[in-house]
Amino acid sequence: MSKEKKSLFGLSGQAKERLIQTALNKRSESVGKQKDETETNHSRFSGERRFNIDPALYRFDSYPNYKDILIQKAASEQLGLENPFFRVHEGIASDTSIVNGKECINFSSYNYLGLSGDPRVMQAAKDAIDQYGTSASASRPVSGERPVQRQLEKKLAELYGTEDSVVFVSGHATNVSTIGYLFGPNDLVIHDSLIHNSVLMGIQLSGAFRLSFPHNDWKALDRILSERRKSYQRVLIVTEGIFSMDGDYPDLPKFIDIKKRHKAFLMVDEAHSLGIMGERGKGIAEHYDIAGSEVDIWMGTLSKTLGGCGGYIAGEKALVDHLKFAAPGFLYSVGISPPLAAASLKALEILEQEPHRVRHIQHNGEFFKKSADEAGLDTGLSMGLSITPLIIGSSIKATRLSNLLFEKGVNVQPIIYPAVEERAARLRFFICTTHTEEQIKTTIKITRDQLAKIQS
Repeated sequence: MSKEKKSLFGLSGQAKERLIQTALNKRSESVGKQKDETETNHSRFSGERRFNIDPALYRFDSYPNYKDILIQKAASEQLGLENPFFRVHEGIASDTSIVNGKECINFSSYNYLGLSGDPRVMQAAKDAIDQYGTSASASRPVSGERPVQRQLEKKLAELYGTEDSVVFVSGHATNVSTIGYLFGPNDLVIHDSLIHNSVLMGIQLSGAFRLSFPHNDWKALDRILSERRKSYQRVLIVTEGIFSMDGDYPDLPKFIDIKKRHKAFLMVDEAHSLGIMGERGKGIAEHYDIAGSEVDIWMGTLSKTLGGCGGYIAGEKALVDHLKFAAPGFLYSVGISPPLAAASLKALEILEQEPHRVRHIQHNGEFFKKSADEAGLDTGLSMGLSITPLIIGSSIKATRLSNLLFEKGVNVQPIIYPAVEERAARLRFFICTTHTEEQIKTTIKITRDQLAKIQS
């Protein structure tokens, strides 16, 4: 067993096995009778020979990864920890939210510019429902094409300074479909070590060879490509605008230089940087004053700054044509829902018209990090933008701290193993333009005091 596995939840190997066995025994008691009856009937009516097949090959509760789920549940029960996940929010989630009838300061929503819930955005969605209904009801090549979808795509291309863009119904599926279709077994996809899961799933689908480079280390990337580039046909480099777990960002000009010298494609996932970086919120390209054409594949989501749901790819026309006419994740999927497209289109227009929202979230992000650092909290790699983690180093302590904060009126989610390494377990704070300095000050004080309690 690896060192990382041994440190899971701070439990020894024997303790974890006991937790797993307890949970499995409970599960077995509830399904055992049914299983026995099924096997009896099978042996009675089947003349075929019965083979001894590992249950992990035909039972979901015997999947190896299910043990990690059982550990989390059993450890939480034994330690009396309330599950902080799947809390039901009963209204619009912004700087505050209503959870179980209780209003709290909310740091678990990436409604960065407050546009999900903006009356103008909601009205645009309502108008689209009146005109088009709630669904496109078909894939776009067949009969799911609506004017508002193309309007959104043209607006996104204009924002990035690219020839065109294409919108998918899911942000996660955007990366999976794009990478899975464009690259294959003779290619290499090399990515930042902290890249999002959707990129990893896309690489797996593509069959391309996968390598990672140390987080934001462009020098290591350059060395790897100097040694390995000649062994592959196409090469794709993937990084993020703002990294969703750590709140930092890459030196994009260095990555552009590397991709040019090594004749590779460069893809930047802007899920968390659109609306945050740059004077007008146009993302990491504006932050570095780089033309959109310098990056081959721009990816982003509609669910954060743009108040909708879905994902997009922006780039040259040939790239977009590839995806619209041949990528299975677009070709065989229903078109984006018209009211969602309309909501994101209106949010994009507001982003352009009201740059003060961008300035305010940048101020809030800087103020949050500065306040947390002054309070002696470990903010990891955060650069003080829309995401700041509080590194705890223990999944149990992170969960306990999240629950204590919720009792004090602050909603923030823990990020625990296996989403991050056990030693990197944390609380992740999403900062929005609607947060006030008073809310931030209050949150930092409560967090410092409650953290001291669980560490004493």
